[in-house]
Amino acid sequence: MSRRSRADKREVAPDPVHGSPVVTKFISGLMLDGKRSLAEKVFYSALDVIEEKSGQPGLTVFQQALTNAKPALEVKSRRVGGATYQVPIEVRPERRQALAIKWLIGFARGRSEKTMSERLAGELMAAARGEGSTVKKKDDTHRMAEANKAFAHYRW
Repeated sequence: MSRRSRADKREVAPDPVHGSPVVTKFISGLMLDGKRSLAEKVFYSALDVIEEKSGQPGLTVFQQALTNAKPALEVKSRRVGGATYQVPIEVRPERRQALAIKWLIGFARGRSEKTMSERLAGELMAAARGEGSTVKKKDDTHRMAEANKAFAHYRW
């Protein structure tokens, strides 16, 4: 752990198309090898695919998918007297968003559609409806925290 003071939070510039810092964070998570323009192209074409398939604005579907994917609880390993307990803790808002973004992108990459924009669009639409791998992951995380509720007093 660092002996210095805590690192300052950086301001994220809003994206040029929608003016949303959340979209910028999502594009940064999507980006591979520093290729931001390619990641932007994939994201915006995925929003176009969403609008084409669902008839709803792509950004609202994206925001709905993100809120459906955000976990409220997670478990952390705590070692107490030779035993390791899975202690449920509440997730900070920044971490909620980061986990949702990471899960959406990870499960989109694992899908079987042809292009990445189609995969991303499919995963975002599924998450917005409350189904799909990302929402299942969130539910599994909540279920694990609920099952280990007895160890909540080890939280510190």
